[in-house]
Amino acid sequence: MEHGQTSTGGLSRRRFLKLCAVGGCGLYLALAGLPGCALLRERDSRRPPDGNQGVVPEPGDGTAAKGFVRPEASPWYVALGQDRVECQLCPRRCRLASGERAPCRVRENRAGTLYTLAYGNPALVQEDPVERMPFFHVVPGSRALAVSTAGCNLACEFCEVWDMALVAPEDVYAYDMPPERVVSQAEASRVRSVSYAFGEPAVFQEYAWATAKLAREAGLLNLLHTAGYIEPEPLTQLAELVDGANVDLKSFDPDFYRQVVGGELEPVLRTLKLLQQAGVHLEITNIVIPTLNDAPELIREMCSWIVAELGNDVPLHFARFYPLYRLSALPRTPVSSLDAAREQALAAGLNYVYVAKVTGHDGENTFCPNCGRTVIKRVGFVVAEVHMLDGACGHCGTAIPGIWK
Repeated sequence: MEHGQTSTGGLSRRRFLKLCAVGGCGLYLALAGLPGCALLRERDSRRPPDGNQGVVPEPGDGTAAKGFVRPEASPWYVALGQDRVECQLCPRRCRLASGERAPCRVRENRAGTLYTLAYGNPALVQEDPVERMPFFHVVPGSRALAVSTAGCNLACEFCEVWDMALVAPEDVYAYDMPPERVVSQAEASRVRSVSYAFGEPAVFQEYAWATAKLAREAGLLNLLHTAGYIEPEPLTQLAELVDGANVDLKSFDPDFYRQVVGGELEPVLRTLKLLQQAGVHLEITNIVIPTLNDAPELIREMCSWIVAELGNDVPLHFARFYPLYRLSALPRTPVSSLDAAREQALAAGLNYVYVAKVTGHDGENTFCPNCGRTVIKRVGFVVAEVHMLDGACGHCGTAIPGIWK
């Protein structure tokens, strides 16, 4: 990205902020006519698409149906005898009898062979600004084609896409869209990347891997937004094709993971280290939930771990919590809590710390850690100004880590 600026197209500040406002319930907002933004609409995967949803042309003949279209045998299992199998995709290591389905809802034992029910069967296909993933250090202002299926191997009580992730594939409307069709759609839409996001790509690893392989051959970037609950071997295979990953580090409290997320913390920390070792550009998102994971000592411990294990150049996004799903009785995160978390992260030595889901907050911007001046100015998902040259600060020349071309 060369030195330059983009404008808001002459809109008043009030109108601009209204268009850019980010809701807490996963709404896909209308940002039509602004640079770097797509027309995004609210989706409900339990309803059939109306043919005009989003800016991305509908796959195939434009129809979607409930159910799964192409069950595929998975390589990620071992046979246990008597038609029983053990799934080896994620740390759950589910043991399934013939006919049984795993808690993720998309892994099924069929007569001693483990099948994925998510292959080529996305419930979400839409074009988004890359900042929405969120990636703040990947080709600012570019677009990504986001793809996701039903199913998840965790059970977050604050899930923003529970109507897609925490249901079975036969309970949502989805498309027959094999990997080659995803890539051809991305090329036709002239996006810069394919993003496996919004749902949990760990549970459709085979589909993501096959798509990523074709996307790389086509010269597209592959971006992953994941909770990181996956075993090392399938993660390593996928990481060979992934350019950037944003991992949800939901808390640094093991009890929070067990009680609120439905998993364990340690595998997520392992995923973060493996992705960095594989050379994948890494960003982290931490959602700050009042009374549950917002204790200053937890945030301080998390930030210290990131600096010690991953380095101080990993971008960290503190996301605002909004009441939804099973935590609808909790209040939204006070901005003061996000400010305090950001100050702790900066004090711990992290160079790039962001505040997410608070449109217009100074923490949406990227600052040079050397001279302190703004190198990327954002309002919501809109990139308003860029002051970079060849991957470096346009003011003092300090290299800024990321994928900029």
